[in-house]
Amino acid sequence: MNMRSFWWLALAFTLTWMWLEWTQFTALKVESTAAASAAHEVPIANSTTATSATVSATANANLGAADVPGANAGSVNHSAVPMLQNDISQGQRIMVKTDTLDLVIDTVGGDIRVADLLQYGASVDHSQPYQLMSDSGSLIYMAQNGIATQADAVLPAPTHKTVYQSSQSHYEMTGDTLTVPLTWSQDGVTVTKSYTFTKGKYLVAVDYKVENTTDQAWSGSLYSQLVRNTYNPDDNFMMYTYTGPVLYDGNAEDKYVKHSFDDLNTQAISGKAVTGGWAAMIQQYFLTALIPSQDAQNSYYAKPLTEGRYAVGVVEPMVNIAAGQSGLLSSSIYIGPLKQDLLSEIAPGLERTIDYGILTIIAEPLFWLLEHIHSVVGNWGLAIILLTVLIKLLFYKLSEAGYRSMARLKKFQPKLKQLKENYGDDKVIFQQKMMKLYKEEKINPLGGCLPIFIQMPVFIALYWVLLYSVEMRQAPFMLWIDDLSAQDPYFILPVIMGITMFIQQKLNPSAMMDEMQQKVMKLLPFIFTIFFLWFPAGLVLYWVVNNMLSVAQQWYITKKIEAGDDTPEKSKA
Repeated sequence: MNMRSFWWLALAFTLTWMWLEWTQFTALKVESTAAASAAHEVPIANSTTATSATVSATANANLGAADVPGANAGSVNHSAVPMLQNDISQGQRIMVKTDTLDLVIDTVGGDIRVADLLQYGASVDHSQPYQLMSDSGSLIYMAQNGIATQADAVLPAPTHKTVYQSSQSHYEMTGDTLTVPLTWSQDGVTVTKSYTFTKGKYLVAVDYKVENTTDQAWSGSLYSQLVRNTYNPDDNFMMYTYTGPVLYDGNAEDKYVKHSFDDLNTQAISGKAVTGGWAAMIQQYFLTALIPSQDAQNSYYAKPLTEGRYAVGVVEPMVNIAAGQSGLLSSSIYIGPLKQDLLSEIAPGLERTIDYGILTIIAEPLFWLLEHIHSVVGNWGLAIILLTVLIKLLFYKLSEAGYRSMARLKKFQPKLKQLKENYGDDKVIFQQKMMKLYKEEKINPLGGCLPIFIQMPVFIALYWVLLYSVEMRQAPFMLWIDDLSAQDPYFILPVIMGITMFIQQKLNPSAMMDEMQQKVMKLLPFIFTIFFLWFPAGLVLYWVVNNMLSVAQQWYITKKIEAGDDTPEKSKA
């Protein structure tokens, strides 16, 4: 197979790849028209009794983020989610600042309503922190939690609609930890909800201390949920990345499952019992994750709400607190970047939110190697260049065989052209003569394509590494490239890529092409250049360096063969 066939395959592959990415992107952009207001029947946990604060392993409050207080006795059907309106209710706003997070907590529900990541710049204005969560404007994205009670419960518990009291409106970390307490009291039950932050960390502890001063037993289940709409300010129509809920069940065959917004419109997830596990909302580079006790059997859900919003959450087992006793309900929430070294230490499988797809087996070693190179050179752009050189060295002999085959094919183009002129009208005889010439001259017609097929998975895996590695986000290289995760602002790298691609064409055989094929081939560098205008600069840098090395290797081999210094006999020797 000569270079003409390769370029047709490359074009077909690229167009198919981009079409698949586009269809996924457009599918996820379709707004929900389903009636999210339909109520779901919610089973309520059975009552259990205990003499102290205990966790019932068998009692499981299998409900969504509903109007959870069970005010009336008997069985109650709660709607799956409270109907959230555009004018999201607000109470007192509590400002919390650590070295990593700048948050706004609302006394209504004690929700986390706004989250800025102080160590990551905004997409447009890098001097401003990246806003991951918000309860106003285009992006609605917040973390809620509360305590669900039984339908016939006598003693109350605070939910994500309860109004808490706070002694301060501003908190700022000055030591290694910071605790933000919120209090609520009713009918002899006092609950102190506390957020505890740790210096340098994105993992936040959420604790509910329940003091039962009554003469009756109290019971409740801690639930947590993430609510967001489909808006993503970093959407790129040329580079689709998944935004939406994921659930993890370490004991299931499909441990890590994405439940896209469109999927939830068709079928919501309710009451998924999992030992341990976690629930998250992910997007390119960042995530929020709800991490309950990893030893308990938790109940997970994901569902559509109203007004284009969706929820993913978890309900933990029932806790029983005897009369006159106190107990603690605890969970955690991660609000931060998709960094493997951070996530792998928090919960089993949480690092899988950095999703390289079916090529993970290739992508993970590539990232490991890239990260180690960066630890030495200190520049991600230079690390990409050195990684490209190492990959090229790894495939050097394979590429050499392919380039040698193409160079020999080019050398004998005059003979092939003569055969076409002599036997072109009889395709059977022409094919026979051509195959005879290939055999005599030791030319492998498939030699030019094999290296490409083998290296293509590496290229695609590296594409995902560069697309999902937060380390590349806003990482400068040199000169005009100040963000390897964004497109080249002046399109210089894509143009260089197109030029190197054009030079490669000139080094390859073309005499077997008809006039129309030659015109199409001449357009390919331009077409690929247009595609690469929107690709991350880091990926284009890899492609440019790879092309330059390929041109140098191919030129060297071609010159040797043209000079007669690389005959089949010498190659064997």
